Amino acid sequence: MPTIGRICGEFYRLGLLRELEERLVRAGLGPVAGVDEAGRGCLAGPVVAAAVIPADSPTLPGVDDSKQLAPELREELAAAIRATARGWAVAAVPAATIDAVNILRASRRAMCLALAQLQLRPAVVVSDATTLAESGLPVVALVKGDALSYAVACASILAKQERDRLMVELDGEYPHYGFASHKGYGVPEHLEALARFGPSPVHRLTYWPVVPRCEVA
Repeated sequence: MPTIGRICGEFYRLGLLRELEERLVRAGLGPVAGVDEAGRGCLAGPVVAAAVIPADSPTLPGVDDSKQLAPELREELAAAIRATARGWAVAAVPAATIDAVNILRASRRAMCLALAQLQLRPAVVVSDATTLAESGLPVVALVKGDALSYAVACASILAKQERDRLMVELDGEYPHYGFASHKGYGVPEHLEALARFGPSPVHRLTYWPVVPRCEVA
């Protein structure tokens, strides 16, 4: 059971996470959307982005950078964010497009697609250090935004949860690679599968560990 100290510490942390968005709203720049992506460093599968306009309340305990959360907690928080947010959307850009335009442009494309799908148009967007001029919206590109902004942290959770779900689906189509367990990252068992079976149609052929491993095989 959480102690009073831990509860107070969590309230304080969440207050800091929401400070930027609250200041923007007080300045007349609301609603505020957070946007983030997941899967930029993976060898296979899409890059997925999410855009979230969180509710003013409740502030959900536990919301943090998705990389800091256990999968079970991340899934619970994703459901709570979707249930309470004023608006949310996810968008995926496939591996073939990543190879065609590069991962940075593909990530920006995914984030802009997610923002465009929001039914409520935000007045300003907070991103995780990514400028998005093509979105047509004012953007605050905040370094380590997923750890410093509540809206971006919410977006990071939805992006990660959606990408994990898609990778489990891809595991059913391409069972040799273990996508359900490692989600496309370059872990040893993934590299071993690449060396043995070659790349699948959802591998990123412009990522150096993919083609060289297959050439060696």
